[in-house]
Amino acid sequence: MDKGRVVAYCGDGIGKTSAALGNGIKAAGEGKQVYVIQFMKGQLSNDFLDKLEPEIKIFRFEQSVGSFDEMTALEKEEERKNYINALNFAKKALTTGECDLLVLDEVLGIVEEKMATEEEVLDVVRSKSLFADVILTGINITQEIKDACDTVYVINKEK
Repeated sequence: MDKGRVVAYCGDGIGKTSAALGNGIKAAGEGKQVYVIQFMKGQLSNDFLDKLEPEIKIFRFEQSVGSFDEMTALEKEEERKNYINALNFAKKALTTGECDLLVLDEVLGIVEEKMATEEEVLDVVRSKSLFADVILTGINITQEIKDACDTVYVINKEK
């Protein structure tokens, strides 16, 4: 059995979430348990993603329906609590071995927006078992998170 890896998909191009979910579909096809936790996407349901269950479990901890940029400071503080709950759930899932692959979709965005600290995200990554895989997505990646990854894919628009 191979050692679990930490992979990031970052950059200003499109396809980061699609790449992460593609890895999730592949892992689920191999009989692995896959969890996807989405950040900064609001509580709006995505009917297609919901069809992936029960093979791929999708979690959204946000309460807001609207865009993150349109939230008030008070709403953002409430969402920050939800993001921390999501990170705690992710850590528990990795620590207890509930999942073989954990996708933290747009987790790099919550660090960039200061809704979670770099250390809080790294704490989740460090809690993974030897064989679990973790995928992080978002536009910008900090150096410390990059250093914690085994592989970083930068997806940028060229034209």
